[in-house]
Amino acid sequence: MNSEIKTGLIFGLIIAAGLVMAGMIFSSLDQKVESSTVFENINSLSSIDKSKFKKAPELVGIANYLNIGQDELNKEMKGKVVLYDIWTYSCINCIRTLPYITAWNDKYSDQGLLIIGIHSPEFEFEKNPENIKMAIEKYGITYPVVMDNDMKTWKAFENKYWPRKYIADHEGFLRYDHIGEGRYQETEKVIQQLLEERAMATGIDLKSKSSLVDIEEFQHSIFRTPELYFGYKFAQNRNQLGSEEGFQPGKTVSYSEPDNIELHKFYPVGLWKNYEDSMKLASDVGSIKLLYNAKEVNIVTENNAELEIFLDGIPLPKEYSGNDIMKDNFVKVTDAGLYNIISSNSSASHLLEINVKGKDFQIFTFTFG
Repeated sequence: MNSEIKTGLIFGLIIAAGLVMAGMIFSSLDQKVESSTVFENINSLSSIDKSKFKKAPELVGIANYLNIGQDELNKEMKGKVVLYDIWTYSCINCIRTLPYITAWNDKYSDQGLLIIGIHSPEFEFEKNPENIKMAIEKYGITYPVVMDNDMKTWKAFENKYWPRKYIADHEGFLRYDHIGEGRYQETEKVIQQLLEERAMATGIDLKSKSSLVDIEEFQHSIFRTPELYFGYKFAQNRNQLGSEEGFQPGKTVSYSEPDNIELHKFYPVGLWKNYEDSMKLASDVGSIKLLYNAKEVNIVTENNAELEIFLDGIPLPKEYSGNDIMKDNFVKVTDAGLYNIISSNSSASHLLEINVKGKDFQIFTFTFG
């Protein structure tokens, strides 16, 4: 093997290693961490020392109670195994967990499990109870949901992530903590074990353990673009806006067509007003360009608009159409929330262009899968 070939192989290995490391870094920046802690191995149900466990904090600063009244919820919590799900309705990672949570509610609510959705908003529009009610109906949520608009319950749990699940036993001690998606079988086994412990302590009959909920889990791309924030405050310390004009807090900026488009950066074109958490289109039309790597692309938006989607310079092919593509390569944005615009079977790099028709269209984030 001559020296030129050896040199080429070495450079190839270095580049491959760099891509893997970059993927790991970008994934960690996304704050979509997966981690769980079982606070006790519940195999010996009769000999558990609970002195080292924390009690679940009170639900504080709640703006609204949905699917239940406050007094009724307080009564329901007594003596139940309680799963606290901290979520927000425009978070794709939260949305992916909901089929499991609603299935557990259907399966175990009559055996002593109470699920409480703690809705802690990331964006201002997520504080609107009508928006949350629509999300509750859309995802088939029948268990209680409390609106933690001021993040007081979030802080009481000392939380930093969406989604996060805590499970308290029938005496109110926190026995399980899971951050992010995944670990669904592990979580359900903890539910079963704590319900068994409750049954033994209270002397009630409990149905024998059944098979676990079987739902296909979303498989993330290992190397994918991190979540991209359009708000200047939310994007602090993240080099995500590629336009040379940059963020200009509170100003309406005329963003020009980019000469070059870099991977993992977005480029608005046209007149856009800069907000802490978003950008708003200040003219009748505008566009957004992005070079990404993923198999799924979602946007979080507010205010009515028609979006025309192009991929690699051509109208979005059907095989890449997301769930919210209504016809051809168009998306009609109406309700404030998350829209899935790209969905494919494998991860790859593509140039995405969104042509926007609709003044005051507001965009908050891109998220990827």
